Amino acid sequence: MSAELFHVIATIIRRHTRDGRPVPVLRRFDPHDKVWSPPMPFLFQRKIGSTPSVISPFTVLHMLARCCEDLAERHPAFHLVKFTPHDFRRIFTTELLNSGLPIHIGATLLGHLNIQTTRGYVAVFDEDVIRHYLAHLNERRRLRPDHEYRNVTTDEWNAFEEHFDKRKVELGACGRPYGTPCQHEQACIRCPMLQVSSKMISRLDDLEADLIARRARAQAEGWGGEIEGLDLTLQLLRAKREDTQRKRTAHLSS
Repeated sequence: MSAELFHVIATIIRRHTRDGRPVPVLRRFDPHDKVWSPPMPFLFQRKIGSTPSVISPFTVLHMLARCCEDLAERHPAFHLVKFTPHDFRRIFTTELLNSGLPIHIGATLLGHLNIQTTRGYVAVFDEDVIRHYLAHLNERRRLRPDHEYRNVTTDEWNAFEEHFDKRKVELGACGRPYGTPCQHEQACIRCPMLQVSSKMISRLDDLEADLIARRARAQAEGWGGEIEGLDLTLQLLRAKREDTQRKRTAHLSS
């Protein structure tokens, strides 16, 4: 933990233990699984009257909303902003990688089994990811003996160039790592590796209209499984379009 975060955690614990007793042990009800947790020293708890209780997710959301309202008085951009606790996990990850931490270490810190999951968390542009990865490689190479490196053969270089040719797709580019095949059977609109070109936003609109028409047909025919798959594709398409529009706006304003 950073010194600032450690100070915050220590302050919370000191508040719980100011009467000389340890952190109160409480049980928390899980509204999703409908079960009570075993007694645990939850960090985020408060007293309602004289009874301690765990702070609920709804209370945290309300606190964050109130903070945004207070900030909006000085910074109008916060007026319509809505934060969730999970947003701060993403911000934390972005700050780490922007500060030079290799993405695979970030994945370990977050508990992700797949590094691509971490990449989806990180709100950075591709050039930032490449810059950090190259810095990591240069540091690794500096520690290795020079005789372990050799010149690339013609066949190896041709295979390398062929890989990047195969990453060019209709909607933009595929970000899959070198030497790996497509794992999504060219279903690009569902693939997290798809990097949509800003020039293809109108094409996404066409695809959305086609999917909506197909969904209407599936609903009329009673194809429940088809509807579920189309709904997922529509959801991912709209998320990719929103992300591409956001990046284009940021690029034009920079």
